[in-house]
Amino acid sequence: MESSFFAYAGKKRKEKQMECEEAVYSNDYYDFIMEYILELREDQAIPCVQNLDETYDIVYLPREGNPPLSIKNYSYSAIPGCYAPMDESALEVSGILRLQNQPTLSLNGQGILIGFLDSGIDYESSVFRNSDGSTRIAAIWDQTDRSGTPPEGFIYGSEYQDEQINRALNTENPKEMVPVVDNDGHGTYMASVAAGSEIPEKNFVGAAPLARIAMVKLKPAKKYLRDFYFINEDATVYQENDIMAGVKYLSMLARKRHMPLVICVGLGTDMGGHTGVNPLSTMINYMALHNDHAVVVVSGNEGNSRHHFLGQLEEDETIRNVEIDVGSGVAGFYVELWAQAPQRFLLDIISPTGERMPSEYILSGGREYNFLFEDTKVSVDYRVVGILDGSQVVFIRFTKPTQGLWNIRVYQEGEIGHTFHMWLPLKEFLTGEVFFVRSNPDTTLTVPSSAIATMTVGAYDVRNNSIYLNSGRGFTANNMIKPDFVSPGVEVYGVEPGDIFVTRTGTSAAGAVTAGAVALMMEWGLVRGNYSTLTSVGIKNMLIRSAERDPKRTYPDQAFGWGRMNLYRAFEEFRIR
Repeated sequence: MESSFFAYAGKKRKEKQMECEEAVYSNDYYDFIMEYILELREDQAIPCVQNLDETYDIVYLPREGNPPLSIKNYSYSAIPGCYAPMDESALEVSGILRLQNQPTLSLNGQGILIGFLDSGIDYESSVFRNSDGSTRIAAIWDQTDRSGTPPEGFIYGSEYQDEQINRALNTENPKEMVPVVDNDGHGTYMASVAAGSEIPEKNFVGAAPLARIAMVKLKPAKKYLRDFYFINEDATVYQENDIMAGVKYLSMLARKRHMPLVICVGLGTDMGGHTGVNPLSTMINYMALHNDHAVVVVSGNEGNSRHHFLGQLEEDETIRNVEIDVGSGVAGFYVELWAQAPQRFLLDIISPTGERMPSEYILSGGREYNFLFEDTKVSVDYRVVGILDGSQVVFIRFTKPTQGLWNIRVYQEGEIGHTFHMWLPLKEFLTGEVFFVRSNPDTTLTVPSSAIATMTVGAYDVRNNSIYLNSGRGFTANNMIKPDFVSPGVEVYGVEPGDIFVTRTGTSAAGAVTAGAVALMMEWGLVRGNYSTLTSVGIKNMLIRSAERDPKRTYPDQAFGWGRMNLYRAFEEFRIR
């Protein structure tokens, strides 16, 4: 009788696991980022929960029988944001090669784990092998692979540890044992720049060529979420909740391996208030405060996109006109207005033919309006969000927008509304041209690069020390100094799947160079015992102090931050002490 009970219970647990795994991948389930839901876990209406940490859980709810996805039906923060890769002689100008070749220091990242959240990795590549042919990859979590065993504590994907990867490399067809591929190439490139092995015949070496590598191959965003945000079907896009799960995995892996960890985040989005308090920003900020963790985040490639508007009302003004130019063939788009507490704003919208959607103040709620002559539907949702700052967000969603000039009239509500920001989606997400007529190039750094404790990196061109034109600019919406500094990001040499050596441009490349540099500092400080209290914030401050600065420029600068990273100068400062 007892054995029958346990057999029945085991069967039910297995069925539940299979149901939850299906929920993770199925477009028939919503994914929600929830805060403090421990008291709800016994509720049978919530079929599956993936715990992330003490603050956040991911809840999977069936779409059938639940309201359609909208800010009105669910909270703004609960709906996962969508993120894209920030892609578009580096080691020498950054002072990295001098440290690798300096006889006494001879730093190469040994004993450090560098973790990536990306498109996967070509684990067969020579740049990820030791001299004996064994792998330098500590582990891969492939969120897209349902054929293997998920990592401990997770309900989806397949984990492949180095022992299994080495066994696969010794077979005729490694993919039969470890079926991880990188069809995009971004993840392989990032890992090669940060930690690729030296290949003398190709004149190539990564910034930290002996560091261990961990890769989270992110699951593509579900179709319902792409549809909600009108994301271009050709865009590479990942969900915020899967990225957060990857961050947790990398931290757990480093703890198990007893290794200091550098997390490299080469992803970004324009969704959020750009103040460092959205769920992913909060999570990586917490990770950066761990003594043996460091987090590098790129500032994104939106600096020249015309996707940011800064609204500043003078003392005698109560209204600001915001004009958005919409090109042909745009299926839809959204725009977010953010204002820090206690400010509040309301708005009306005027179509290209002059039809007006009147303003209606709603503290928390929304409405829809159909423009007759344009055949365009617009929804406007007002929310107060964030457990830390209580900012106002107005989420405006245009369906089938008519080509032409749309005018959003923003009104001060009360007497203390003076400053607001508005952002359009990443250029990769749009199905046509959409931009602000009177755009502002500042505060174009992407989320989560506004997290305060992380190292936020922009990109510059080493050929003339000029800023990369598309590099995301600061400062943050609450005036924190970001980016912290810039690294080489134009035509940076790296490797794509199949041992193809290429150059790429973008802040992702700058982030990979920086992640390798940080690994060298952690090796010197933590692994070799020279600076046992070295922290992520400490490393950031050292790199800021030692950054190269143009005497003709005033710092901090909204494009360069505190200057151009120079790792060798950081070690010279240690010597001076």
